[in-house]
Amino acid sequence: MKVAVTAVGNDLDAQVDPRFGRAPYFLIVETDDMSFEALVNEAADASGGAGPAAAQAVADAGAQVVLTGNCGPNAHRTLEAAGIKVFVGVEGIAREAVERYLRGEYGEATEPNVKGGFGSS
Repeated sequence: MKVAVTAVGNDLDAQVDPRFGRAPYFLIVETDDMSFEALVNEAADASGGAGPAAAQAVADAGAQVVLTGNCGPNAHRTLEAAGIKVFVGVEGIAREAVERYLRGEYGEATEPNVKGGFGSS
C-alpha cells in the first residue's frame, strides 16, 4: 500500500509537515518494504488552490492514504473523491508516523480539521 506523508524534507527522517497543501514534500511510502519516493509539492507556493492541486498530485502518485497534520476542506474533498483516506493530527518523524499508522494508532478524518487557506503565508 502507498501512504503519502507530508514532510519538511525529502527523506523518511524528515519531520511531518503540519500543512497538507503547503507541505514542501510528499513522501510516497510503500508500506511493504518502506521504500519511498520524495515528491516536491509543486502547489506549495501557489497563490490559491494549493490543497486540491496537492491532492491531485498525491492521487496521481498512487497513494491510498495521506498522513498529515491538518487538511482543509478543498483538499479533503479532492482526496475523498479520489478514494484516499486522510489521517490528521500526525506529527514527528515521517518514518515513525508510517509505523504508527500501520499499528492502527490514528483515526481516519472523515471531514477537514481546518478552514480553507490554512498554512498559506
